[in-house]
Amino acid sequence: MPLRIETFRNDVGGSAVYKALSHPLAAPAAHTLVAKLAAAQSLAVYDPDGIAASFDQFYPLTRANIAFYSVQNVEQLGRRFREQPARPVTEIASTNPAAVFVASFEPERRLAAIRHLVPKAAEIFSLEPLKLPPELQTDKARYLSALNFATNFVFFRDEAGHHTRLTTANYWTRYGATEVSLWCRLFGRDGETLATWTESCGAPESSIVIDSRDVRARFGLPAFTGQLFVHAVGVAGHDIVKYALDTYGDDRKTLSATHDANSWPADLYAGLPAPAADEDVILWLQNSHPNAIPPHDFGFARMGSEEIVRIDRAVPPFATRAVRMRALLPSLSWPDQIEIHAGKHVVRPRYEVVANTGRSHIAHPNVERTDLANDPALARLSGLVGKGHILPAPLLPGDRYTSEVLPTPMSTAQRELPLKAIIFDCDGERVAEHRFGLLPRDHRTALDVSTAATGLGTPYGHFELVYDFDSGAEADGWLHALFRYRNRQSGHAAETSFGSHMFNLPLTYRGEPQSYAGPPPGLSTRLFLRVAPKPWTTFCHLIYPVSGSWHPESRTVLLLRNANGNEIAHAELRIPASGSRLWRVQDVFDETSLAGAGAHPYVIVRDETCRLFGYHGVEGGEGAFSLDHMFGF
Repeated sequence: MPLRIETFRNDVGGSAVYKALSHPLAAPAAHTLVAKLAAAQSLAVYDPDGIAASFDQFYPLTRANIAFYSVQNVEQLGRRFREQPARPVTEIASTNPAAVFVASFEPERRLAAIRHLVPKAAEIFSLEPLKLPPELQTDKARYLSALNFATNFVFFRDEAGHHTRLTTANYWTRYGATEVSLWCRLFGRDGETLATWTESCGAPESSIVIDSRDVRARFGLPAFTGQLFVHAVGVAGHDIVKYALDTYGDDRKTLSATHDANSWPADLYAGLPAPAADEDVILWLQNSHPNAIPPHDFGFARMGSEEIVRIDRAVPPFATRAVRMRALLPSLSWPDQIEIHAGKHVVRPRYEVVANTGRSHIAHPNVERTDLANDPALARLSGLVGKGHILPAPLLPGDRYTSEVLPTPMSTAQRELPLKAIIFDCDGERVAEHRFGLLPRDHRTALDVSTAATGLGTPYGHFELVYDFDSGAEADGWLHALFRYRNRQSGHAAETSFGSHMFNLPLTYRGEPQSYAGPPPGLSTRLFLRVAPKPWTTFCHLIYPVSGSWHPESRTVLLLRNANGNEIAHAELRIPASGSRLWRVQDVFDETSLAGAGAHPYVIVRDETCRLFGYHGVEGGEGAFSLDHMFGF
C-alpha cells in the first residue's frame, strides 16, 4: 500500500513532521521506541499533534497492545488509529494503561494539561528520543521548524568510469545565516551507510562542491552507486537544498547534468520517456525512507493507461535499484511516456538514458499533482495576462543540434492538452508557430523544433510552449514538457524538463508570476551558474519570456565570483523581450579574470528589471555536452 503520509502541500509547503520521522538519524531511536511500546501490557496513545498515524507508517505498531487512542481537539473525535476510535483525552484514566505514548516531540508541554489524568504508575513514552542532536538543529526553540529539516537527496555514483559532482553556493547567508554546514551521509546500493561527515559551507555565498571521487578517496570506499543525504544546518530564508549535479567520466565522452530533487515524496511522477529503438531507460529507484518498500508497492504504467506493472521485490531502506524500462515495459518506445506510481516512497527520482553506443545522459521526471482541477478562468484572462503561462526552452544552433519537445501531462486532472509552440529568433522576432491541437492524455506526439523553425534568421533562438485556447479550454496552469537535444555529429544527447509560469507581468493570478524570495509578482532574476573546471567549457542560454508586455530589453549583469563568494569581474548583457542569448563563460570573461577566480568559481545572473529563465550546460570532448535548467535563490 502507498504510504499514507502528508509530505507536501502547495499552500503550506513541506511537512516538517514527515522529515523529522524519516530522517536517517531518527530510525535507530524509533526502532527502540517501538520495541518498548510493544512490551507494554496495555498502551494508551495520546495524539495531540496528529502525528501517531505518520509515525505508524514508518514504524508500525503492529505488536503494541493499544487499548485506548485519545486526542485533545474534539473536532478530531471522528478519527481512528489501528482500529481504535478517537476518544477525548479526559477519559484516559478510565483505561488504567500500563504505558502512555505521547505522540509528540514536545511531551512535557503536551502533558502539562493532562498529567493529573494519567495514572501515576503508567510509564510515559514520547517522540523526544527521535530528536536530532542539538548540533543538527537550526531552530532550537521550535523543533518542528522547517529550518531544522533543510534536507535533500542526491543521486551519487562513482564507478565504471562515471563520477558525480554536486555544486551549489552558500546562499543562506543572503538571508542572515552565519555559520552553515552540511551533514552528509552516503548510502550504498543496499542502503548501507558508506560514510558520514560534515562539510563547512565557508564564507558568505561561497561555493560548495562535493565530488564523488574526492569522497571515495577520502574514505577509502569501493565503487558505489547510491544516494547522498544532505542536511543543511544553520540556514535562514530557504529550507530547500538546491544544487547542480554533473555526471562526468574518465574520458570526455561521458557528460550529463541534472539538479536538486523536490525533497518531499509524491504519489505519482510523470515525464519518464520510454526508450527509443537504440537505447534503454533506467529508472534509479532510490528508497528515501528508513523502512523497506514492500513488493508490489512501486509500479509503472504507460501514461493514460490503468494497467500498472509493479516491482515484485522489496527495496531495503535507503537502497538503490536500477529498473530497466525495456525489460519492464517492452512494448513501449519513444515518444511513449511512462507514469511512475511511487506511493510516496521516493523523492523525485533520476533516470538514465543509455544508448547502444555506450553514451548516456541523466535527467529527472516531475511530480504529477493530484490536487488540481481545470481552471476555466485561464481561457478568459488572455486580455489581461496575454500568453499567460509560458514554458520556454532553448532552440540550439540547428547546424550542430536537434531540439525536440514532448509535452508531458503532469496532473491527474489533465485529460486533454490544448497546446501550441511559438518559435522566436534570438532577437525576439516571432518566426514560426506549431499548433499541437488538443492532445489526449495518452498522446505520443513529439515535435522537432529545429525542423519547424522555418524562417529563423539567427543562429539560434528559443521556443515557448503555451496554451492554445482556440483548440480547447481545458487548462490548470501546470503545463510541463520534456526537452531533448542531440548533437547531430556525435549522437550525444541531453534532456531536461520543467513547468510553465507567467513571466514579467505586473498583474498577479494564483501566485503567478512566481517569486522565489517573496510574494508575487516575481520581476527580477538571480540565477546560479556553476563554472565547470577545464577542459570543459561552460555555456548558458538565457531567455527573456514575456506573457504580456514588459521592458523592451533586459539589463542583465553577470557576476563572476571565486570560491569564497568574492566578485572577481562582471559583464553586462542586454536581451530583447521575447529574445535570448547563448553565451560561453570563456567568451564573456577573459583568461585573466578566470584565472583570478581560481578553483570552483561561479556566475550569478542578476537582473533587477525582469525575470529571466535560464539553462546551463557544459561542452566536453567528442561532441559530449550537458544541458539543464538553472535554479535561483
